[in-house]
Amino acid sequence: MIKLTRSIASGLAIGYGAVLAGAIALLAIAFYAGTIGVLNQATDTKIITISRRLSAQFARGQDSGLATAIRKQLNDGVDSDTEIFLLLSPDDKPVAGNLSRWPDAATKTDYPLTRTVSRNDEQTEARLIIRRLSDGYRLIVGKDLQEQQMIGELVIRSILVGMVLSICLVVAGAILFRRLIESRIGHIRHIAHEIERGDLSRRIPASNNDEFGRLGVDINRMLDRIEHLMEGVRHVSNAIAHDLRTPLTRLRNKLDEAIGPDADLNTLPETFVEAVQDIDDLIRLFEKLLQIAEAESGVRTQVADPIDLARIVQDMVELYDATAEAAGVVLIAHCAVSVPASGDRNLLANALASLIDNAIKHTAAGSHVHVSAFLNETGACLEVRDDGPGIPADALTKVTERFFRLDQSRHLPGNGIGLSVVLAIATLHGGSLQLESASPGLVARLFLPVI
Repeated sequence: MIKLTRSIASGLAIGYGAVLAGAIALLAIAFYAGTIGVLNQATDTKIITISRRLSAQFARGQDSGLATAIRKQLNDGVDSDTEIFLLLSPDDKPVAGNLSRWPDAATKTDYPLTRTVSRNDEQTEARLIIRRLSDGYRLIVGKDLQEQQMIGELVIRSILVGMVLSICLVVAGAILFRRLIESRIGHIRHIAHEIERGDLSRRIPASNNDEFGRLGVDINRMLDRIEHLMEGVRHVSNAIAHDLRTPLTRLRNKLDEAIGPDADLNTLPETFVEAVQDIDDLIRLFEKLLQIAEAESGVRTQVADPIDLARIVQDMVELYDATAEAAGVVLIAHCAVSVPASGDRNLLANALASLIDNAIKHTAAGSHVHVSAFLNETGACLEVRDDGPGIPADALTKVTERFFRLDQSRHLPGNGIGLSVVLAIATLHGGSLQLESASPGLVARLFLPVI
């Protein structure tokens, strides 16, 4: 048996059905009251009109004329079976009419009232108006309410049937709605279980443009992000195992030689200095990895201070000028007087330093590296352009992956995460990193949004 109360869909359907049933009940009550009210008003209007006409006729013709008029009214075939009349003489004897006796608690009134009367030896409810005439005569004009009561009972039965049908429809709708929702959610759960078992390539079909379709799009976007991060974790793990094994093994071998039985005490200081340098390189590597992790996870809060990119370019060119000169590379700065932007100055300086360092390392002696900052219609931009060998077109999208290195650059110092750091910093600032072939060389642009 379906447990409706354990389903949100059923709960919503039942709740909506209860509201609908309540609204129907209120409308039914209003309809019943309005129907009975209209019938009562029509009845009251009719008996008041007839009583006034008969009273006026009595005033003109005394009791004999009124008695004749009552007999005609009862025998005219118009509502004769529901009309009630009684004319009493001053000595309380019936003169004309169809009531057996005077009703209990019936006194003169100027408005209709409901009383139980005896007509044709049967008790019935009736609407009456009682008038005192001249010379002690009394007149009752009324209408039997049996027909109205039957109409009222019919309305009540119709309302009850409608309520029962409404409840049945609500229950059926709850069951149907629950099954429909469960079929959609069940498919999502099935795919979620497959993803839980390790198949991150599974996606939720989002063909319908409804709430479930939009939810499927959001979940698929989240799964794309998770799959990308998991691929990154696997790639980083493999790269760390591959690229860190060599420096760690080299460091281990140096220390083994330093403490071995054949160790040369005169070379110990040099060995320790090299070991410290290797350890510093590893520390810098993990610091860069931490930078990337903080930027991608959002742990590091973005700083939105006003900065001048032209000043950052000048400072970084001055910092790397000696390095470029030692490598035989010409480092040139191209800047306007001021290039305003918003962001973390230290992070953006680190990003530009990584781009300049890459350009110097991967270009031959005699090459030129141009560093510039400028504004365009989309915001501010830091650009580093060189005329070195560049990057193959099929590798432009891969070089921003952590620990990715081209085969021709594996002999150079570095660990392959410089561009990953730059991309993470750009993303943290709401910007982007663009790499293009300069034929020859490479153009790296770090775009920042408009302030």
